[in-house]
Amino acid sequence: MTMHRIATAAALLATVASLPACKGSDAPTAQNSESTNALGPDAKPGVSAGGARLVLPVITGRPGVAYFRVANNTTAKITLAGVHLEGVGKAEMHRTSGGQMAPIDRLDIAPGAVTTFAPGGLHVMAFDIAPSLVAGKEGEMTLTFADGDKLSIPMRVSVMGANAGMAGMSH
Repeated sequence: MTMHRIATAAALLATVASLPACKGSDAPTAQNSESTNALGPDAKPGVSAGGARLVLPVITGRPGVAYFRVANNTTAKITLAGVHLEGVGKAEMHRTSGGQMAPIDRLDIAPGAVTTFAPGGLHVMAFDIAPSLVAGKEGEMTLTFADGDKLSIPMRVSVMGANAGMAGMSH
């Protein structure tokens, strides 16, 4: 390998390793054109989600990352207990804070709150990604709540660097 190729590979690996701490300008927000009031087939009234996207890693075998938002338009706290991503062997909720990433088992969402999973904060790490998941396809994300309720939403699939959460990063 030439020195240029080694330097390029090292820079790419550093970029991939820093993904959870990235802060992108295209993070999903409650103001996206997609309605936050659309209910899934099994959702309890007042709980909605949207803006789901899975960002595939550049290097096969590395973890991907998923982002979305969930709204609690009820009068009681809800607790997000898990996230399932179609075509992903294992999905873990994580939180990045102060440059440190740590897994979280559950997430309480207050009445009237919209919680956003976005670069630089809450996100879902995706491990053991099936080869059938490719950029441009759509899959399904299923949110599971502590009371057993589930909410499934469409999830678009993209690849890192293709306007997928890397915007605004200093390389």
